[in-house]
Order: sequence, then structure tokens, then C-alpha cells
Amino acid sequence: MYLISVVVLLILAPVVSIVAEFVTGAVPPDLIGVIGKWMTFWAVGVRLFMAGVRQTAQPSFTAKDIFQIDDPRAGGLVREIGFGNLAMGLLGLASFLKPEWLVPAAIVGGLYYGLAGLGHVVKGERNAKENIAMLTDFLAFIVLAVFVVMRGRY
Repeated sequence: MYLISVVVLLILAPVVSIVAEFVTGAVPPDLIGVIGKWMTFWAVGVRLFMAGVRQTAQPSFTAKDIFQIDDPRAGGLVREIGFGNLAMGLLGLASFLKPEWLVPAAIVGGLYYGLAGLGHVVKGERNAKENIAMLTDFLAFIVLAVFVVMRGRY
């Protein structure tokens, strides 16, 4: 289920949304802007918000299944991480309604994904879910970083 949700939220949903704008003729000439909008909405908004909900409501999943920590005391720490994910996720979701928040949401979300990816790298030994998280963290970081850099050029 984890792999499916990651693939849907980081690849499938953004691609479908971008294609839908082309099909409906609603695409502005700024392709990078459209990619940034949908990647920010899905990867930062929906994915981080959903992760935050799960981490605050069921911290043992992240502790046990992602980080392989089988200690109930880790729940408080994971819950705090969840609060951060909820905040970033809400910013990403709000950027859909407030376009002026799009670049700040992409910066915050992109930095989070980049740093999280590095965190997986320096950890060393990883399980399959951590490898998926690391690769998709870097994918999100790269797409969001390109968007932010390109957006700053005009």
C-alpha cells in the first residue's frame, strides 16, 4: 500500500493533472509553472498532509515500518514529525487556492524532501520502504528545485 500511495501521489496524480490541463486547453504557456503547481499540490500538499495525519493518528507505523523502531516512546517523536508534515501539507494545499503561496510551498516542501533524502543516505542500511522513501524524496526535491529556480528566472 505504501508503494502504491507514493507512486500515485508523486508520479501518477501530477502527470494526470498536467495532462488534464493540456486536454482541457487550460494550460498557460508556462509549462514549468504547471508542473510546479501540480507537483506542489500533490507531493507537498496531499502527500505530506496525509503523512502528517497518519503520523499523528498512528505514529507506530512510521516508527516500526519505516524506521524499524519498536519502542512505544518513539510515538511522541513521530507525532511531532507529523505536526510538521501537517503544516507543510496545509501550505501545499493552500497554494492551490492562493497562487502567491506556490513558490514558498515548493521551497519548504522541496527542502524537506531533499533533507529527508539525505537523511536516508547517511543512515546507511535501509529497508525497502526506506529506499522507496529516499528515491521519491529525491525525485520530489529535484522537480520542486527546478521549478523554484526556473520560477525565479522571470
